[in-house]
Amino acid sequence: MMAGVQPQKTQRDGFLPIRTNGFDRGFISVVILILVHLLWMRFLEGVLPLWMATVLCLALAVFIIRKG
Repeated sequence: MMAGVQPQKTQRDGFLPIRTNGFDRGFISVVILILVHLLWMRFLEGVLPLWMATVLCLALAVFIIRKG
């Protein structure tokens, strides 16, 4: 191993309060997607269509996976 070269770490610190890897951030995104869709169907389905929740959750998932 060369001097001064650090091994690549798989976990990182982000805005989430725990150290996560890619799988953890993906799993958190899926759980949030399910929760938002259930709440959306309960409280907002009559006012706003469900595809808006999907778009919102996909944007949130991309943010969590990249910055989380």
